[in-house]
Amino acid sequence: MGKPHPMELRERVVAFVNEGNSNREAARHFRVSPRFVNNMMILHRSSGSLRPARQGPPPGSKLSPHGEWISERVALHGEVTLDELCLELAERGIDVHRATVGRFLHRLGLSNKKKPQGKRAAQTGDRPGA
Repeated sequence: MGKPHPMELRERVVAFVNEGNSNREAARHFRVSPRFVNNMMILHRSSGSLRPARQGPPPGSKLSPHGEWISERVALHGEVTLDELCLELAERGIDVHRATVGRFLHRLGLSNKKKPQGKRAAQTGDRPGA
């Protein structure tokens, strides 16, 4: 995403148009697009502010309010799959994709990977050459 135009430019464009100049004249004068000038005038009239809107997705996740429950669920049943978590969340009324659950677990520092039956992490004495 590109950066928003500076506040000083926004204010100067609006002041130029408010002095009686047209939007197209302002666009030529400040070397910006006519659409930018139109958008600034609409923003100025509707909100009275020229602050750029926040870019990107909103902070947090739809799972943030349920983080404690998810942490407890994984702590109690460490070998729960993403699909099982998705189903349990759906029962609670939260429709979410398994990738979202995986990213959320990663942000919490939790692992949801199952270990194969009978296989454990290698102990120092179990490794050859140790």
